[in-house]
Amino acid sequence: MRTDAADAGLAPAAYRTPAEPAMDDGGPRRDAREEGSGRTRRLEYPPAPEPLPVPVVDNHTHLDMRDGLVAVDVHRAMDAAEAVGVVGAVQVGCDLPSARFTVEAIETEPRLLGAVALHPNEAARLSECGRFEEAFEEIARLAEHPRVRAVGETGLDHFRTRDEAGHAAQEASFRRHIRLARRLGKALQIHDRDAHDDVVRVLLEEEADDGLPPHVVFHCFSGGPELARICAEHGWLASFAGPVTFKANDALREALRLLPNDLLLVETDAPFLTPHPHRGRPNAPYLVPLTLRAMAETRGQGLDDLGRCVGESTRRVYGEF
Repeated sequence: MRTDAADAGLAPAAYRTPAEPAMDDGGPRRDAREEGSGRTRRLEYPPAPEPLPVPVVDNHTHLDMRDGLVAVDVHRAMDAAEAVGVVGAVQVGCDLPSARFTVEAIETEPRLLGAVALHPNEAARLSECGRFEEAFEEIARLAEHPRVRAVGETGLDHFRTRDEAGHAAQEASFRRHIRLARRLGKALQIHDRDAHDDVVRVLLEEEADDGLPPHVVFHCFSGGPELARICAEHGWLASFAGPVTFKANDALREALRLLPNDLLLVETDAPFLTPHPHRGRPNAPYLVPLTLRAMAETRGQGLDDLGRCVGESTRRVYGEF
């Protein structure tokens, strides 16, 4: 396995490769191969970026998921993030083990808030084996925690789940999560992969029925100008991650230009979607500055101004830490 001493030395201390390999703790891990090509990914963490001029929050991260060559605890991860101006993060649990981890983490790390739900692909799997109701009941209990500020990530995924029964199970789960967030008065974090039209349809149907939760966030916004216009019309927020920095994503950048300041958030979705120029390597909250700088450049907006706008939106959606 390749190690790059220069890069390792520039990464925050929490992410530097130890002299002896860290032991596998048996927790969830990201695949060491790239999803599309199957090539082995480079597993050293990237160097720390230049700190931001104003503080922001990583609106969506998965600190329970292991990646890279080192095991990093939540406190050291947030130390590394805070050193570059990322002063907090929303830790997201999207199955029962990660939701339980989330509640434990937010009780011990004051720079974390939480979001819990059953991911749409997990909802389809649990429905197929008859375990969805039991799992959802526990998610609903965990979501009542005062530092869990969002229900998510929930939504629709037509990329990994393609059969009709799976789609029906995902939609039923999505509606249950929308109603849970509405009842609790908490934000809704949406997972939308290859399902823009159906996600919008469900939201509008639920809105026409009993209304939506106070804030709707498209996590890792992946739509183009059309979805951006719909979000702007309805006041739904768009959270941008590493893909907005990828060369081929011109439609995503056009969407970013169209959205008003008060509907913008930033995230990592770590350990996935590491921004350019480190695409494919492990991601972590300390890399948010790369995405925020790319967002500011795309919009022709000052970095400090965009950072303040994103910070205000974050506080409006998730409250104070």
